[in-house]
Amino acid sequence: MARWLKISLKVIVTLFVLVILTWLAGAFYISRNKKEILGSILSQLNKNLNGEITANSMEPTLLKGFPGVSVSLKDVLLRDSLWSRHKHDLLKAEDIDVSLNVLSLIFGSVNINQITLNNASIYLYTDSTGYSNTSIFKSKEKVEKKPDAKSSSDFAVKKIDFNKVNLIVDNQKRFKLFNFNIDQIQGRLKYPDSGWTGRIKLKTMVNSFAFNTKKGSFLKDKLLEGTLSAHYSKAEDAVILDPEVLNIGEHPFKIGAKIDLAKAGFNISIAVDQILFKEVALLLSPNISSKLLKFGIEKPVDIRGNIIDDGSGKYGDPLIKVGIKVRDNVVSIPAGKLTEANFDGSFTNQDTVGGVIGDENSSIKFHRLTAKYFNAPLKIDTFTVNNLSRPIATGLVTSQFPLSNLNNSLGTNDFEFKNGTANLRLYCKADIDNFLFTKPVVSGKIQIADADILYIPRSLHLVKSALNINFNQNDLSIRNGHFQLGKSELNVDCSIANFANLYYTDPDKILVNLKMNSPQLYLNEFLPFLGPRTAKKKSKSTNSMKTASKELSNVLEVSKMNIRLTVGKAIYDKFTAKNLDADISLRGEGIYLNKISVAHAGGLLSLNGNIIQEAASNSFKINSKISHVSVSDFFYSFDNFGQKSITSKNLKGYLSSLVNISGRIAHNGKIMPRSINGKVVFNLNKAALTNFEPLEKVGKLAFANRNLSDIRINNLDGILNIRGDKIEISPMQINSSVLNLNVKGIYGITTGTNIEMDIPLRNPKGDENLDRTQKRAARMRGIVLHLKAFDENGELKVRWNKEHD
Repeated sequence: MARWLKISLKVIVTLFVLVILTWLAGAFYISRNKKEILGSILSQLNKNLNGEITANSMEPTLLKGFPGVSVSLKDVLLRDSLWSRHKHDLLKAEDIDVSLNVLSLIFGSVNINQITLNNASIYLYTDSTGYSNTSIFKSKEKVEKKPDAKSSSDFAVKKIDFNKVNLIVDNQKRFKLFNFNIDQIQGRLKYPDSGWTGRIKLKTMVNSFAFNTKKGSFLKDKLLEGTLSAHYSKAEDAVILDPEVLNIGEHPFKIGAKIDLAKAGFNISIAVDQILFKEVALLLSPNISSKLLKFGIEKPVDIRGNIIDDGSGKYGDPLIKVGIKVRDNVVSIPAGKLTEANFDGSFTNQDTVGGVIGDENSSIKFHRLTAKYFNAPLKIDTFTVNNLSRPIATGLVTSQFPLSNLNNSLGTNDFEFKNGTANLRLYCKADIDNFLFTKPVVSGKIQIADADILYIPRSLHLVKSALNINFNQNDLSIRNGHFQLGKSELNVDCSIANFANLYYTDPDKILVNLKMNSPQLYLNEFLPFLGPRTAKKKSKSTNSMKTASKELSNVLEVSKMNIRLTVGKAIYDKFTAKNLDADISLRGEGIYLNKISVAHAGGLLSLNGNIIQEAASNSFKINSKISHVSVSDFFYSFDNFGQKSITSKNLKGYLSSLVNISGRIAHNGKIMPRSINGKVVFNLNKAALTNFEPLEKVGKLAFANRNLSDIRINNLDGILNIRGDKIEISPMQINSSVLNLNVKGIYGITTGTNIEMDIPLRNPKGDENLDRTQKRAARMRGIVLHLKAFDENGELKVRWNKEHD
């Protein structure tokens, strides 16, 4: 063996033996001087305290601190002077291990290398007046040292470890509560002139991290685990944690912080990538997470945030700033889903700098948002939700898309779009009630061009449709609207006052003022309005969109509408009219004909009334005035009013009438047989009754030489009371070219005819040269036949009226 190696080994062995002997000497010294050393340790610990720390006993633990010497302090207790009032021990530990410098013991002083707290609790308490049990740590008054005075070494512990320690910071004045179950903390410290530096390894469960106990805790029941780099700056009187990865739950976060010891403030920075939005929301306090969880983001996102407290206690809550980056994601909102979503989002609880910190000054902002909303592409430069206590949303929304994109997206499938485009540019401002839009204020326009739309509940198919929808805050108007329904064309202008508010609050109070004009209308194409709504297939869309579609469908059905309609030519089956001018109202299940006038059959018709929609058929009431219309054309146009006895082929002349009737009309627009009731007051002028079977039978019986198949009537006034399939004929004098007769009784459209007729046999032609008075006096002279027309076994028969008075 080389000589130098032998010498080296001897030196090493000698040093090792010296260390062992020194360590044994220290251990022996501790064993012989436990009481004195305990007093010295407690004195060292009490150096910077205004209170006192006590321990029941001290036992050496020789191997724990090798090569130093360790002791274990049992039942350590630290209390402030007002403990009897608040009952919170600042420190209570079953066991504190203290590692001592052996050489310092030999030279008569105690230097502490390491302190380990085991099975302990630390309770930092501040009452509602601001008093804190940490006042025990206030510095004592400095005593000027003499230049030659010896001083013990500063309290500079190099290692501090916590094992199974419960740490509570309870500030009753500022409503803060921090509660940690610390499984392990290992701190390694150095003490340069600028302060101290260290590495801190921790593993702790967060029971409470509440900056405001009224609003709940952050990080509730989350495990924190990781290693932090920290240093204390004397110049700033602050502890600074360099950004390091810290696992919160099962996800790595990059955490940094600055704790201002002078002001008791802090600034915590947080960065995390590729984390689910829901996981982040659940880390926040309930007052914030409950609002954020109204939204959802399917794919992981990147988030940056800061939590700042200036220590003043002015605002109660800390300042929170959060930024989020979303790319090609699916975002759930209360009103549906945004797909292919891209935006940069931000949240702060102090939107106005210098204002209060809290919900009323909070703001959620979406910048450069692009997405598809139920297949409609949206673009929003900035969308803002302010004041989360009473949220208000604002933003400029633009979009351009084919209407067919909306198919299978509107919840109740009320509409089917086969063609057309939509172009919208809307500035919206709305209150948010439970994160649903209410009381919106909208400005802007929606342009719809070349639309092919099927409205399924009413089976209405509109083609070549165009609309310019304008929003002026709460009001809505439609200009230059054009619809084609079958062969009918309509030009539309519309205005709805206070539409935006009433849509969400009182849709039945919405009043639509609609002006329509058309060169030609085929009224049978609008018959779907008479029928009940068609049942629809259930949609597979989201509940939120079903709700929105159901609201829209409900609004369309319950809102009121005033219609002013002018039509050059209106056609309905056999009915043709010109210059139609109508004032119509739609109210709930009713169509109210306020005033309608039309030129028809060479005369004028005016009417008012209503049609009430019901399940099986619709009831109607009509008050009408008919002026000088061709009676033949009139009966033809209205399909002989549902009866077949007197038809348009039997009648000639001109009719004027006042009609007050009610009845039922089928969903296909046909008047239901035997449903009409009412009164008709009429006048026939220059009329003729041709081929009317009851009179022809009378002619065969009594007037074989007269032509009762063509009876000319110069003027006839009458009153008819209609009761289903019975027409009651009030006493009526008929003066005709063939005979004169008095008629009264009941005409049965199906059965039940019972008509009394008094017929003088004198020929009216013989009275042509008499004046009116003479004609009236001569009218019933001579032989008068008293006849009765009645039904028998389904046949109309005529016989002598034996019951005639």
